[in-house]
Amino acid sequence: MRQYEIIAGISNRMLAEARADNWDAVVALGEQYQDAVESLRAIAALSDEDREARRDLLTKILDDDAKIRMLATPELGRLSMLLGNMKRQQSVLHAYSSNAV
Repeated sequence: MRQYEIIAGISNRMLAEARADNWDAVVALGEQYQDAVESLRAIAALSDEDREARRDLLTKILDDDAKIRMLATPELGRLSMLLGNMKRQQSVLHAYSSNAV
């Protein structure tokens, strides 16, 4: 159960960083999150009581994840627009530099 609590703590910190618009920290915590989830593979079967507690933690983790995604969507859209603008600028530069030769 401790590992599920660790994962829930990481997801909570990721949500706090996303709310603070600190996406570098979200990414760094995401790596810790992945490592923590990977370590679940080595965990033995849980008791009925632990399964109930796990269900509550998983619900919280999934809720945090949904909130992080909602916060990330506008940022991803902004990045996509910036990349599109960069690509158009590169195309224009390439077209004009080709004509200059």
